[in-house]
Amino acid sequence: MGEGPQPITITAALDHSVRCISCGEISPSPASDFRCFACGDLLEIDFPGWRLASVEDGTKLKRLWRERRLSNHPLDTSGVWRFREVLPGLEQWSNAVTLREGNTPLFELPRCAHAVGLVRLLAKHQGMNPTGSFKDTGMTVAISFARQRKFAWVACASTGNTSASMAAYAARAGLRSLVLIPEGKIAWGKLSQSLDYGALTCQLRTDFDGCVRVLSEVIRRYPVYLLNSVNPYRLEGQKTAAIELLEQLDWCVPDHIIVPGGNLGNSSALGKALVEMQQLGLISTLPKLSVIQADGANALYRTMREKQGRELVAVEAETLATAIRIGKPASWKKSVRVLDATGGCVEQVSEAEIAIAKAEIGSDGVGCEPASAVTLAGLKKLVKNGFVHAHDSVVLMLTGHLLKDPEYAIRFHRGDLSVPHVADAEFRQLTASQRKSPVALGASADSVLRALEAQEKRDA
Repeated sequence: MGEGPQPITITAALDHSVRCISCGEISPSPASDFRCFACGDLLEIDFPGWRLASVEDGTKLKRLWRERRLSNHPLDTSGVWRFREVLPGLEQWSNAVTLREGNTPLFELPRCAHAVGLVRLLAKHQGMNPTGSFKDTGMTVAISFARQRKFAWVACASTGNTSASMAAYAARAGLRSLVLIPEGKIAWGKLSQSLDYGALTCQLRTDFDGCVRVLSEVIRRYPVYLLNSVNPYRLEGQKTAAIELLEQLDWCVPDHIIVPGGNLGNSSALGKALVEMQQLGLISTLPKLSVIQADGANALYRTMREKQGRELVAVEAETLATAIRIGKPASWKKSVRVLDATGGCVEQVSEAEIAIAKAEIGSDGVGCEPASAVTLAGLKKLVKNGFVHAHDSVVLMLTGHLLKDPEYAIRFHRGDLSVPHVADAEFRQLTASQRKSPVALGASADSVLRALEAQEKRDA
């Protein structure tokens, strides 16, 4: 197979523009902060020449993507670049930086389905990406454009997952990486990754939003390529998870897709993909895409409830789900637009609800970090209020692996996890059926057998 893309009747992927989401101004060469020169709002990638001539062309495109799964070409082994007809093209495909990201599994969650009151429940586990989170699908595209533009340094502010992903892809590309993280507010599993991949990691005495402010000044004063989710090329890569999901479902559109909400780039990217697939004739209807937030980091929830999505209500974020501990989400306007386009909703959940949901997902043999578990916790509320019905097809987007924050899981199962607004004793009683703390025993078979019999009695 050659190195170039294989377009069918779609205008070449290279033919894209960068435009403002508010005023529509085209930016031939985006500013370093990826803000509109005219009004200062966010940018997005647009493909003005896209058209599929017929349903047959859509069928050919689907077949081409599926056939590439049998190819060993580096672009085809990537679950992102495999869909390169719907991505901004590189001047030279050799600039693509890939760790074989994407290609993530779609799991059945039968126990969770029963707990929620659904006939069937699926989870697409983006935590199975190379660095353990969905960020890899966006980073492969954005880092590739950084290398194409001859940057030596790339940078991000992060709650953990972005820094791990950026550092890995920068190392792969031979670039240097700068990470700004809030001191004491990042899971050790994530911090260890950025260190191991060679990033210059700076812990700032502030929160995530403070790190963003500092980084904004740094990129104005030094030639560093910004890799936070305001970078529209990152969202282009992240949108492929929705395309891959539909392919895994044989292009049968689910009724609902449930997504965690932090900086809101992921919901924006997935929604963009859904709208584009409908425009291209690849699907005929849109699923409802809903966003779930922790109640201590609920900026989008309050924005929709208090301002009807017209103005951001920023909050001082505090949640044990560190990946979504963000009080001033950059992509809130894009996410509001997705909610409007798909008919989705936004919900908030408590720390106790997150912890219980995380353990319930684990009971199905699928591990995830706390931020991912907000999807199941929120789904319970959406079922209870009638937004989701028992026979609806629902997909949870799990965004990070359990090993991103193993300390959280250990503290939960040992009964050491404290959550806001619930007394420790009450929380331990509430979670007794989910907790599986280790049992200390003497080194004898009799001790182990007694423990086994006791467990069987508890499970009866």
